[in-house]
Amino acid sequence: GHPEIFPLLLTAKTQEIFNCRPDEDVTEENCFKCIKKEDIIQDLKIRAKSSDFYPLKKVILEYPGEELLVVFDPSLQYGQNFYIVASEEAKENFLQSLAAVEEEEEEAEEENVEETLEVRRPWVSLGSEKEVEEESLKERDTKIKYKISRVRRKFGAPITFTDKNAADEKDSYAECTAYEDDTFSIKMLERDVGVQVVPKLKETSTQTKWTYPKNASTQYYPRQLSNEEKAESLASETLKNFLTAVHVRVEIALQQNEIMNVFFDDWKALAEDQEESKPDVYLKEYQLFTDEQYLKNRTISCVRWHPTIYGIIALSAREQPSYEEEVNLSNKSLLDSDYYRQSVILLWSLFDPLCLQLVLKAPEDICCFQFSPSDPNIIAGGCVDGQVVLWDISKHEEKLESTKPVADEVIDSSEGEPRAAVVTEVTPGLMVGYVQQGSTEPPLVRHCAASSTPYCHTKPATDVHWLPYNIEENPKGGTSEKKDEKKLQLVTCSPDCSILFWDIPSMERREQFLYEKLKEETRSQMLPDNPNTDEDLDLSWKPLIKINLHERDNTTEYGPTRLSFGKLQYRYKPPGKVRSRSAVRAPVKESPYTEMSASSSKNLELLENISTDFFVGNEDGEVVYSDWKKKIDTNTAKPHSQKYSLHTETINTLQKSPFFKDIFLSIGGQKFAIWKEGVTNGPILQSSCSAGRYTAGQWSLTRPGVFFIGRDNGNIDIWDLLKKTHEASYFQKISKSIITFISSSSASAEQHFLAVSDNLGVLHVLEICQTLCHPSSNE
Repeated sequence: GHPEIFPLLLTAKTQEIFNCRPDEDVTEENCFKCIKKEDIIQDLKIRAKSSDFYPLKKVILEYPGEELLVVFDPSLQYGQNFYIVASEEAKENFLQSLAAVEEEEEEAEEENVEETLEVRRPWVSLGSEKEVEEESLKERDTKIKYKISRVRRKFGAPITFTDKNAADEKDSYAECTAYEDDTFSIKMLERDVGVQVVPKLKETSTQTKWTYPKNASTQYYPRQLSNEEKAESLASETLKNFLTAVHVRVEIALQQNEIMNVFFDDWKALAEDQEESKPDVYLKEYQLFTDEQYLKNRTISCVRWHPTIYGIIALSAREQPSYEEEVNLSNKSLLDSDYYRQSVILLWSLFDPLCLQLVLKAPEDICCFQFSPSDPNIIAGGCVDGQVVLWDISKHEEKLESTKPVADEVIDSSEGEPRAAVVTEVTPGLMVGYVQQGSTEPPLVRHCAASSTPYCHTKPATDVHWLPYNIEENPKGGTSEKKDEKKLQLVTCSPDCSILFWDIPSMERREQFLYEKLKEETRSQMLPDNPNTDEDLDLSWKPLIKINLHERDNTTEYGPTRLSFGKLQYRYKPPGKVRSRSAVRAPVKESPYTEMSASSSKNLELLENISTDFFVGNEDGEVVYSDWKKKIDTNTAKPHSQKYSLHTETINTLQKSPFFKDIFLSIGGQKFAIWKEGVTNGPILQSSCSAGRYTAGQWSLTRPGVFFIGRDNGNIDIWDLLKKTHEASYFQKISKSIITFISSSSASAEQHFLAVSDNLGVLHVLEICQTLCHPSSNE
């Protein structure tokens, strides 16, 4: 019958916040509390759904007044311990009713007091006050007062206690005897004592009587033998037998004393030797690269050294992702950008750090790229939109080898004004190049092939690898290596749970693609309203094989971010009758973990069989090993997959050791691990959780037991497994930002470089010291 009253349950925490605790702030007599509407709204913003006022959020927001009346309901009349009056009229009526009740109670109390005063009789003395006065205690003696004073400068002075040697005193004894002070002996002239029980007193002592200590000494003289006694003792058989029994042990002990010092501390000497011979381990800053046009406000995503031309280093950049986007690589926000910035791969030379050597134009930001080991002029890259792109830099090979400016190169007129280079001397031997506006523009190289959008990855292509030569089976048995340019040569992976195998388009197809792209750009310049996009071209490059990584039982998908191949064997069917496409694409029901489908290319030869084993690192920090085999004719597969959950975040590094083909390094989150192929019970070495995040890693090219790990605080941890396995042997501060990629290069037997990129778009080229380059014996 009271629609303006809403029951409310207030917990102890809310009662303490708004000062409405039962029996303390509110009682049954004073049962109401006026709370400001602004304070309740602020509590809703802070605690959201956990706030006790959340069920009445709409009522509170619509309340017209500034203060809400909250009433304590101890009898649970409305079902809860409090209720809210949600209208101004009901609030005034409630307060007026309480005021009226208080006035009635005050009037009733006044009437009772008046009646009580009328009933009381006047007091008549009967002499009792005299008895009280006689029995009361009165002090007759004057109290003794003492005043103790001290010099003010000694107030608060520290008190110190010292030790005293008893030997310094006379007779080596100091005694503080008790004495009777006449000052405190007061004679009692008169004393009234009442004793009920008198205890019997007795003095006893248990200590012995103390005597002064005295020094006692004894003087003795050495016992000496006469000459006759000495001669008799030396000629005795007892002495001869004793010397015969112990002379061997004494001789050995004397020899040991001559050889080594028995009082020498071996452990202390071992530590001193280590400190004296401690090697000078460092990473010397050799060069810094950055670019105002291409790298400003961008992060470097991948760094690679040219495999054959010494001193050439390439890097790619993309938009700086947030922490959430960096952890979740499948986030589509990586493709969004508030302003247009050209996506490129930049090539620098250590011998000419003032200007760029080449600029490879890309349709989207590049996540990863690799030089082809068989033909370093071919570069494959993966974009953030899942597209796979190829570049051919064979026309610029002489320029890279000579590091001299090349005229008559293709220069994009839309790139703006020429640029100039500014050099800053940072430290002795360190040159930093900043490319700015004003000098000759570097050659611009367009991609010669791009994958078809419907057939490429649907999420960023996070890793790309060139496959080794094709291994074909001979009809008579055995295997033979064969370089096959028209078959499987490239593999990519993406968090969309797919691994794609690609062939390389022929030279004619690449030249045709480049010709069509140049013609399309010319058309777009003539028609400004028509944007220049790669989707307008007829892109016909498609993958040959696709492997989907997921579990068929519970439909759990694993998005690979890094890939490491062990070996790949495959064979194409001989020329003859070709099976239907539906038979080729039929899913493998026997496979619980992998699925393979063939490409839709019309001129594709069908595979007879394929087998491979690989390690995969995914977004959830899991390392998956798969031994995958399939026979197309029999439609059977024999997979063997194992999953290891070790890392806390996305795997950012999965790299094979350059010395052991079955050893892998995985890095992700706050841990790293070293794996061995064939060991199924987990990694052979794993680290404990570090304080920060590991963001990149790289094996040493010269020492099997050394690898480098980049951190989110800009440090490089140097791990030397021969020295320590529980913590990094050395570390060095490289940047103020996150380390994003690490790549090593062996320039010569005496000079080795480490390229380290950060989140600020700066590439640090570091020279590795000789201690980290020369392996120990049998390392």
